[in-house]
Amino acid sequence: MSSLGTAGTKASARRLLKANAWFVFAFLYVPIVVLVVFSFNDSERVNVWQGLSPRWYGEALGNTQIISALRVSLIVAISSTIVSTVLGTAVALALDRYRFKGRRALDGTVYLPIVIPDITMAVMLLVFFAEAFKLIDTFGPRLTLGVTTVALSHIAFNISFVAVVVRARLDQFDRTLEEAARDLYATPWRTFRRVTLPLIAPGIAAGALLALALSLDDVVISAFTAGPGATTLPVYVFSTIRQGVTPELNAISTLMLAASITLVVASLALQRPRSTTP
Repeated sequence: MSSLGTAGTKASARRLLKANAWFVFAFLYVPIVVLVVFSFNDSERVNVWQGLSPRWYGEALGNTQIISALRVSLIVAISSTIVSTVLGTAVALALDRYRFKGRRALDGTVYLPIVIPDITMAVMLLVFFAEAFKLIDTFGPRLTLGVTTVALSHIAFNISFVAVVVRARLDQFDRTLEEAARDLYATPWRTFRRVTLPLIAPGIAAGALLALALSLDDVVISAFTAGPGATTLPVYVFSTIRQGVTPELNAISTLMLAASITLVVASLALQRPRSTTP
């Protein structure tokens, strides 16, 4: 009798866990499905369905303000991704390969942009730029917030994400391959270029894709550090949505969602360990 009761309890627990999993799945993804479906709504009212139509995608892509914001987003995302990938990879290699004074402090500092709230980092960067511009203005031309400050802000937090991803790849690295290259009289630079870099390249690419996705999605830090003419697409959507949700915003949000999901999935795929057996 007790065994039957135990089996019934386990079956009930499994059903409860399945129900909970489906509830969480629906909670996370039903709003996304609703957004995508209503982005193809032919009606000018968001909550009134009048049939399928791609008209709002055409409206969004024909809006000069949206195109301008998209251009700024791409400039910021691409430039910040390139710089943060180089610097983040260098930081990861330094922390993984070398022992130096202040290494533990640097190791802890790398994680700060990941754990501190976005609003805190946004205010911190805004104050930094204000003080830096005040100092520079006394010796040179007057500087203002713009695309450059947004890109620098994105570099500041993307370095950490790239470094974490690359370090995870370095933890799986077989150091004996480098030793074999040195035994064959390869110079340190040649060993890095021919052995180390190709093996950690998937991790570097994954970090770069993650940095690109984070840069394209950022709202808070971009809003604080942007000036006139430097509005990114997420900031434009955020500022416009306060006046009311329109089908055009549904279309923009769907395109941004598709781009972000593609970049994140590609990043996760590159981070997945591959078998080295033939």
